[in-house]
Amino acid sequence: MFHQSDPPRGLLALLTAAAFLIFVQAFMIAPILPRLAEVFGTEPGVVGLALPAYLVPYGVMTLVWGPLSDRVGRRPVILGSLVAFIVLTATTAFTNSVGGFIGMRLATAVGASGVVPISLALIGDLFPFAQRGRALGWLFGGMAGGIAFGSAGGALTEPYLGWHGLFLIVAAAGLVLLAAALGLRALPATPHPATVAPLRAVVAGYMALLRNVRGCRTYGYVLINAVLQSGVYSWLGVYMQQRFSLGSFGIGLTLLGYGIPGFLLGPVIGHLADRYGRARLIPAGVALGAICALLLAAPLPRIAVQAIVIALSLGYDMTQPPLGGIVTDLPGNRGLAMGINVFTLFTGFGLGSLLFQALLFPFGFPVALIVFGVGAAIAAAIAVPLFRDERPRTHTGPTA
Repeated sequence: MFHQSDPPRGLLALLTAAAFLIFVQAFMIAPILPRLAEVFGTEPGVVGLALPAYLVPYGVMTLVWGPLSDRVGRRPVILGSLVAFIVLTATTAFTNSVGGFIGMRLATAVGASGVVPISLALIGDLFPFAQRGRALGWLFGGMAGGIAFGSAGGALTEPYLGWHGLFLIVAAAGLVLLAAALGLRALPATPHPATVAPLRAVVAGYMALLRNVRGCRTYGYVLINAVLQSGVYSWLGVYMQQRFSLGSFGIGLTLLGYGIPGFLLGPVIGHLADRYGRARLIPAGVALGAICALLLAAPLPRIAVQAIVIALSLGYDMTQPPLGGIVTDLPGNRGLAMGINVFTLFTGFGLGSLLFQALLFPFGFPVALIVFGVGAAIAAAIAVPLFRDERPRTHTGPTA
């Protein structure tokens, strides 16, 4: 696999900005679900289907973008997907029905899903494993910043801009980013094979990664972590509305801290993973998420909920970047490995939203939060022995 010791100047800044923008538009929906339900004249549970309608296809498409980037190179896939993201995000602003909105979320997922996962694969190409945690930390920091800005900024500005305006601004920002990407030429043209591997070889590559013990447990915890985070996060806007009778602006203020830890500490967490290994970070992050879910089930004051939202975000930041680092070190084709990773992550996001919804409407928030919290606590305990070998290594080159 391609590797160079001196990645292009501006590469990390460009990829981080792209991740930020993609995650802004992905996470600005959940906090304004109550408002969207009013606009479209439906229930939050109906318009809430827009979340899995985006997340699940996003995950599925990464299984396509990964091997495609191995064949044609990372650069054309990232740029092509960014163009699709801009066009489809802008088009979403002109939908006028809940069915059309959900359909456009699905289409956007298909088009936009090649940017972040292939950026992760590109970092795996360019950075040796011993230095990869910090580089991934920047990218995951951009994702966390996008989550934070999308979660709070979307809810805070929707009363002034309208939900249409949110989508148009994101599309305009994407256009600026595309112009910068083409002008700076920070994306390297990575080499690709002269011959195209047959479909069965791609499938065999996926199966080999899933049969790998290290890969299987890593992907399993990517899924668990995504289900927990998405299940709790996706319905926080409705939680705030029901618990504290808040509108969009109040929901935005309460969610203001989600994503901030990763945005501020992403490179630091990545550096800690490089220096001390991932054996402790991963179980601790899952455990922190469990504690947060259980605490949210209690009738706590709003300021306490705000602190828990920040801690919930930190739990995600302590798990997903280290897990992503492990994925980039799995044997075999890195594009395929990252394809499964993002497929698992976003499928987990979609499943988490649906599973939490299935518990929420018949039983209420306390029961749903307790079920998710207990499940995560069990997963954290199991993670301790499973990840005990994920400690620092001395090699400086990629293994794939």
